[in-house]
Amino acid sequence: MPSAMPMAASKLAVPKGLGAAEDAAAAKNKPRWGFVQFFFVLSVVLCVLLYAPRVFVLAPRGGIDVVGFFTPNSSSKGTLSSSSSGSPVPQQPVGGTAGDDGGRVVLDNQVDSPCSSMRDHTICCDRSSVHTDVCFMAGDVRTDAASLSLLLFPPRDHQQHQAPPNGSSSTEERVRPYPRKWERLIMAKVPEVRLRVARPEEDAAAEHRCDVRHDAPLLVMSAGGYTGNLFHAFNDGFLPSWLTAQHLRRRVVLGVLSYNPWWAGTFGEIISGLSEHRVVDLAHDKRTHCFPGAIVGTRFHGVLVVDPARLRDNKTIVDFHQLLADAYETKQHGRRSTSSSRRRRPRLGIVSRKGTRVIENQAAVARLASSIGFDVDVLETATGLPLSAWYASVSACDTLVGVHGADLTKFLFLRPGRASLAQIAPLGVSAIARDCFGGPAARMGVAYEQYDVGAEESSLARRYAAGDVVVADPERAKRDKGGWGLVARVYLGGQNVSLDLSRFGETLGRLHSHALLQRRRHVQEL
Repeated sequence: MPSAMPMAASKLAVPKGLGAAEDAAAAKNKPRWGFVQFFFVLSVVLCVLLYAPRVFVLAPRGGIDVVGFFTPNSSSKGTLSSSSSGSPVPQQPVGGTAGDDGGRVVLDNQVDSPCSSMRDHTICCDRSSVHTDVCFMAGDVRTDAASLSLLLFPPRDHQQHQAPPNGSSSTEERVRPYPRKWERLIMAKVPEVRLRVARPEEDAAAEHRCDVRHDAPLLVMSAGGYTGNLFHAFNDGFLPSWLTAQHLRRRVVLGVLSYNPWWAGTFGEIISGLSEHRVVDLAHDKRTHCFPGAIVGTRFHGVLVVDPARLRDNKTIVDFHQLLADAYETKQHGRRSTSSSRRRRPRLGIVSRKGTRVIENQAAVARLASSIGFDVDVLETATGLPLSAWYASVSACDTLVGVHGADLTKFLFLRPGRASLAQIAPLGVSAIARDCFGGPAARMGVAYEQYDVGAEESSLARRYAAGDVVVADPERAKRDKGGWGLVARVYLGGQNVSLDLSRFGETLGRLHSHALLQRRRHVQEL
């Protein structure tokens, strides 16, 4: 999705009494009118004078108003403002309490959040998580690109309210909107956003007058950090953003830091699934954007985790999968054909890596799977295929098999409640593999098998002596020889696998039985 492109502001001339002038000219050539005719013409003239400016100048352009934000000179897509006033547009209240509650739009959807009781025209931050900070601004929020700031403009007669008991509410906060705040190195590269309450004298300042008015709140997220990696794009980016704003039902504007065309082009369908509005490139769009509220930062429940107990609307990872299905199951690819799936054998997809963690006997594995009863698709990575094509391939699989790596994030494309995932964990990576994909797959209703590679199946056995601790005892090696550095360099970055076909065949047999069982159940439900 492209960022909001600069547009030339245009002022429409306001017709002042056009209808009255035309009527007066025509009246000169007619006999004198009676009392009734006079009042008829007068009524027409008054209507024109009253409503013409509203019709020609203030009518929304580009979309319908969103419930709760019925502001006369705003648009759901963002409207260039020709107003000379810096005063806020009257808006429905935006706050931290529940739901789309009688016109009051929810910013914070988290259960037991310290900001759930925040008042209008205040800033509240929840810094209770070790992973992320999230701040909320309720009221008239305007961007200041020069200082990468968001300014809150309370009404002139507003009195500062007391802070909520467990949150922080103040006139200024600073946030780096990326959910890895425990990792200082990467967080230092995430731009810091400044949130503050505007000073009274700034209300009328020319630089804070609205160039673009939005009728939906802002969600500030980052496309930087590790999000060039597919796993982190979902784990650090899209899933936390969805957790934070899904209750707004796409009626939210994404303000993106570290915006780049590759990110927008690669994930355009998902971005559109999160928001019905154009993305705002906060660092480079120099216009003043005005919002009826803002969320800065994103919630994080765990590695690819959606905890329904922590959300007011009890959403799950299956609901996030539905976002992906809605984004990628287009008319071009179509929905899966039930009749064709009944006729064919279960389909198994092998995620074929390049570089490291390669299955060295992949062709033999594919033949084995076929002999067990699968139709086998080898899904080549690093081919430049769009995610929509990957979705079409993976969602058609009954079983997905692959070595631990970022590409297994595509298990999110599998069918919840029907498909299965078999993750091959290289030597020394077993716990990491289970945490990254095992638990999340199970929570999505995807049957999970983990195949832990033995020392004799690892290419490390050819590099190290049989008794070397790296091969003989990976856990001890990680404790004694460098921790995560050793994992990244040796176990993730320097290892391939050659699977024991007899042992892996047992795993494939269980996966095949599961696929047949799910097919029978699905047919019975139809």
